Amino acid sequence: MAYIEEHHERFLSAMYNVYRATDVTFTGENQLKDARAFSRRILEKETMKDCMNLVRPISMTNLQGQIKHELSIPWLARLDHLEHRRCIEREESLGPGTANALSYRLSSQSNATLLQLAIENYTLRQSIFRNELKELERWSKEMGLADMGFARQKTTYCHFAVASTASNSSLSDVRLAVVKSAILVTVADDFFDREGSTDELEALANAVNRWEPKGLTGHGKTIFNALKDLVDDISGQFFNKNGYDIKAFLQELWCQTIASWSKEAEWSRNGHAPSTVEYLQVAATSIASHTILLPAAFLLNPPPEIDILKKRQPLTNSLMLLTRLLNEIRSYQKEQEEGKPNLVLLYMKENPNLGVEESIAIIQKTLDEKKKEFLELALSSNEMPEACKRLHLHCLKSFQMFFNSTNAFDSPTELLADINKAIFDPLRVEDVPGSFMPPNSFQSTLGLKKEKSLASHGKSHYSSSKPCNGFLKSTCAIKVQGNSRKELVTRPYSRILSLQMRNPTIYTTFSKPKAYIY
Repeated sequence: MAYIEEHHERFLSAMYNVYRATDVTFTGENQLKDARAFSRRILEKETMKDCMNLVRPISMTNLQGQIKHELSIPWLARLDHLEHRRCIEREESLGPGTANALSYRLSSQSNATLLQLAIENYTLRQSIFRNELKELERWSKEMGLADMGFARQKTTYCHFAVASTASNSSLSDVRLAVVKSAILVTVADDFFDREGSTDELEALANAVNRWEPKGLTGHGKTIFNALKDLVDDISGQFFNKNGYDIKAFLQELWCQTIASWSKEAEWSRNGHAPSTVEYLQVAATSIASHTILLPAAFLLNPPPEIDILKKRQPLTNSLMLLTRLLNEIRSYQKEQEEGKPNLVLLYMKENPNLGVEESIAIIQKTLDEKKKEFLELALSSNEMPEACKRLHLHCLKSFQMFFNSTNAFDSPTELLADINKAIFDPLRVEDVPGSFMPPNSFQSTLGLKKEKSLASHGKSHYSSSKPCNGFLKSTCAIKVQGNSRKELVTRPYSRILSLQMRNPTIYTTFSKPKAYIY
């Protein structure tokens, strides 16, 4: 170890991969904890040298960029879709070791072909995401959720988080269900926190328990109608494919969630400060991560058995606790101003000798240990299907992104740059040498009409810093006309570009791959 520290430049690639491996650490793996601390110290030495503006070979500069990215954003806070974009624009592989191995096996033509496929796949996903966002905005407006006045409008934020984690093209129905649930959770939570009177909140809670809107008016009626539409849609899709009804299970999920919001509203009205144990028993439900995730899980292929989800799996319980702890650490100031209970504040009340920073540090330590338990449950064999476990992991990654270092969910500008990169902005890549795409085909897509672009605010964590080196920078995008989806699945690469779309997909066979503008 002393030798490695003294000659750390020789071991950068190895230490980089050691550090990446320790992103997935389970409870009790203390050797990995030590390895992570040691490898991070080595990598930080190298990043300090970068501050001295030393001239380095291009290969070392690329590795150093990967190291800085690895150290700056925790793995759980990274969004797969934007990670793909970063690798494409920087022409990076998943790691330096992988790149060296591939260089011996792949010709430059093969590398160019793989890069071109990655470009087309990313651009195809963007076109799908834009259509999904249109559908979500239509639904939110049609249900009256977009015109509440008091509620946070987070349709784009929620869709960005879900699309950038669960980005597979075949998961469109799942994404729509997750985001609709998240929109409704955000609006209903704000109704219970800010807008609704005691009588209105009680009336809505009773209506959900009865599953009957009789007596509801105003915002409460709007929320109930949107909830009924969502539950009917998900249960209907599931019944058509699987032949049995899950509506009662979905209704019960929402009843439990609304009961937890009612309890928190009661605490706030009465100025009651619950114990930390009492608070977490309610708050793990009120964060509603399970209410957002579990209904959509029934639209996976294959779906989980309802009996498995009814038992409230340890993985789901772990997700509920983790998402609540993430939120608590980043929102205590806001909730203190609003007179709402918060774990940081309650912990300080129970431990008067501790300040804010000490309380946060203790909760953060608990959070870090619980993440290890979660990862072991998510990545090990158990009765929950793999696709459902992955959806749990996607959900945690979304929450970790929102609450990684700030409360980005409530920031009006912090995520806008990344949202543009994920959904709207065409890729910026150099012309690919030896590519099968015609030389001017990238430029021919510049007639793309960007249906909706967000203002360029906020700092993206996925900026490409690769120098142009005098090459022509190009952009590529899929042209989307209206609300129609025109996708192509190419047989030679169907394992890479396979799609399951609502509308029939035309399969086209051709002898030589070539680029298409849709």
